[in-house]
Amino acid sequence: MVLRSKNLVRYVFQNQHKLIQQLLVQGGPVRACSGHGGTQQQAQLRVEEDDNFPKIAEVPPLAAPFPMTVEHADNVGEQFKYSDLSVRLAAPHQLNPKPDVDDLAFGKYFTDHMLKVPYHRRLGGWQKPEITPMENLNLHPAAKVFHYAIELFEGMKAYRGFDGKIRLFRPEMNMARMNATAYRSGLPTFEGEDLIKAMARLIMIDSEWVPHTESASLYIRPTLIGIEPTLGVASSDSALLYTILSPVGPYFKPGAKGLKLYAEPKYTRAWPGGVGDRKVGSNYGPTIHVQQEALRNGCHQVLWLYGDDHQLTEVGVMNIFMLYMKENGERELVTPPLNGLILPGITRDSIIRLCHHWGEFSVREEKFTMPEIKKLSKEGRLLELFGAGTAAVISPIEQISYLGEDIFVPTESHDNPVYRRLYNTLTDIQYGKLEHPWAYVID
Repeated sequence: MVLRSKNLVRYVFQNQHKLIQQLLVQGGPVRACSGHGGTQQQAQLRVEEDDNFPKIAEVPPLAAPFPMTVEHADNVGEQFKYSDLSVRLAAPHQLNPKPDVDDLAFGKYFTDHMLKVPYHRRLGGWQKPEITPMENLNLHPAAKVFHYAIELFEGMKAYRGFDGKIRLFRPEMNMARMNATAYRSGLPTFEGEDLIKAMARLIMIDSEWVPHTESASLYIRPTLIGIEPTLGVASSDSALLYTILSPVGPYFKPGAKGLKLYAEPKYTRAWPGGVGDRKVGSNYGPTIHVQQEALRNGCHQVLWLYGDDHQLTEVGVMNIFMLYMKENGERELVTPPLNGLILPGITRDSIIRLCHHWGEFSVREEKFTMPEIKKLSKEGRLLELFGAGTAAVISPIEQISYLGEDIFVPTESHDNPVYRRLYNTLTDIQYGKLEHPWAYVID
């Protein structure tokens, strides 16, 4: 059994008579004082001999889901530096009207400025970063990004806390994942800390675009594209790294019920040896047709399956988690492993670490299948399913449409579901209600 500190205190008060008796055992550093004239004897609290006394579990260190440091290839050349950042502010006529928070749709509105960092190998590598007014990009029609999808992106958010401060959430993780994707895509790597600082400067310039509410945030889209104007299928000697900002409301409409998922085994999102674990646009474009099919079938999102055993991989553009009851009555949280089929999400990693820290149920990264879901549902041991990602944070799943059958999931039928506690904890960190090292405060 694992206890949090407050539960341990409660146990001590309830069982203090046993503990006092244990103070009298032989030898040890704990002093017990007599009430009859002052003889003192040493005793040791030997709780390890009491099989009924709960032990506090030590959480093993968890490895990062991708390399947190980058080794630049020799031919990348010079790195850009935040200290070289220049700023060109928008003129009054270039400023955009700010939308009402209630009218925000995901990715529809954009702020007044953007960050750009060009890369040219023939000029020595990365050039100086610049913040400019939001403007169109001028690219050659043969730019590799148009023909071979040589591009990648990240999804991040800035949050205005109750104290007025603006925070990012684990931005170093996004930078590490972005560099891993750049390496896989034949694009130049960069120093993540310098990009974080440059984006923080951009956010402060457009700080009034960060919504003054906890029901909205500022979406951050760092993007890296190959712009060399040649038609050969090869790495791009020229690239452009840019960041744009967009105020966004909730990804799903407020008050919406749990998600209904469309699980169609004939469609596959990713495969071993591919780039399903990298954030590239080619992972997303081909899913649009299937999403439209899901909507036509009365579902909200696609549940992506893989293999003859119909493994669950992702839900829409989110990672997926399942909470169930094992045969011995204990709860367990499981999510698919990082085997190349799924994106190593920052929210996913945060959930795993939080649940390990809470120590209230076991956590596993292991594949699970639709036949197992059906079996657990039939036996009443399927407790919760939910998706997790930057855009939606955490979204409960209510039903799965699978091979002509609707499988009900009682995610929201519990008094205190785990998904809601996770959502509240993560958003409390993001909006500054809970002090935590994952929150990066922009000064």
